Amino acid sequence: MIRKIIKIDETLCNGCGACANACHEGAIAIKNGKAVLVRDDYCDGLGNCLPTCPTNAISFEEREAAPFDEAAVKQNNKKYKEKEQQIESRLEQWPVQIKLVPENASYFSGDILVAADCTAYAYGDFHRDFMQGKAVIIGCTKLDAIDYSEKLAKIFRNNDIKSITVTRMEVPCCGGMEYVVTKAIQESGKQIPLHVITISRDGMIK
Repeated sequence: MIRKIIKIDETLCNGCGACANACHEGAIAIKNGKAVLVRDDYCDGLGNCLPTCPTNAISFEEREAAPFDEAAVKQNNKKYKEKEQQIESRLEQWPVQIKLVPENASYFSGDILVAADCTAYAYGDFHRDFMQGKAVIIGCTKLDAIDYSEKLAKIFRNNDIKSITVTRMEVPCCGGMEYVVTKAIQESGKQIPLHVITISRDGMIK
């Protein structure tokens, strides 16, 4: 079939590898110091590699080429699988900010994650490891300078919550999130299981 596909000018290529890293499908490899299109059917024709090339060695052309085989890419290419994992959101409700979430909502029936703002940025696989199957509430007790225990207590009291997970950073100021959740559970009059996860500044669980 005739379709749009990338073309690499080896005379301009300096072999830096930026295009190969940008290609999540694995269509480009570095061979003998030059970038090469290793499989037509791995190139989706979208050109994510083009803006990364410092020498403008990559362009589009229309020519006879095998159709993009997404199934083969998914099966054989680790980077493509990693890309899919990275972009898959586990967020199941909106809004998420403590200030904005309602005190009564059907999505609060079950497990809840109360996350300090910074944790989602410090921990790379936050969605996959912490958010799946949970309603999410986020905030920062230091920046907001508000005691959220009263609102959280109403949420805990008014909904059928099975468990609460708190993610906080290791820094002392983030202890405020753990404190307000613990206080809110007490004020709710319920005995809700609480699990606190502390994340280090280099993105590790402590």
